[in-house]
Amino acid sequence: MSRKNIETRNRILESTWRLLETDPGNDVRMSDIAKEAGISRQAVYLHFPKRADLLVATTRYLDEVRDIDARLAASRAAKTGLERLDAFIEAWGNYIPEIYGVAKALLAMKDQDEEAYNAWEGRMQAVREGCEAAINALDRDGMLTNALSKKEATDLLWTMLSVRNWEQFRGECNWTQNRYIDVTKASARKVLVADGA
Repeated sequence: MSRKNIETRNRILESTWRLLETDPGNDVRMSDIAKEAGISRQAVYLHFPKRADLLVATTRYLDEVRDIDARLAASRAAKTGLERLDAFIEAWGNYIPEIYGVAKALLAMKDQDEEAYNAWEGRMQAVREGCEAAINALDRDGMLTNALSKKEATDLLWTMLSVRNWEQFRGECNWTQNRYIDVTKASARKVLVADGA
């Protein structure tokens, strides 16, 4: 891909990101993105034939710009299961507000658009894998509660860290971001860690 094409593609992705963040969940049309990027609608379609393609690419672009790998480094390098659990909750929980506009758009589309559904499910499976790694680390350390299987514990942590739950706490309940992280960490420890561990 030529440098000019890469620059145009990045301009489209940045414009999409800006528009989605400005009004999360509202229908951002390809024409809105073209106008924001200062290019023709046809140019947007040349790079992204479908809106779902654009949303997936924007999410990946966000991961790259926001350096998700660096954010997950503490979780991946944690020496204990408790450290990994806390670090993963902090990494993902603090990343949600940064990708919320794109996440809300994918959530709004996923029931009517198979590609958006697959994109959303792919993203959420990556989060589930992070939850599973934290649960496996707790289990390895003998700290996982006996009340749940590893799969159930992973399911529970994954649900606790859902974008919809974050949205409920931050939007409807008016929790601060710090309060959300602190309570989620404390709640996860309470239900996932064995008594006396």
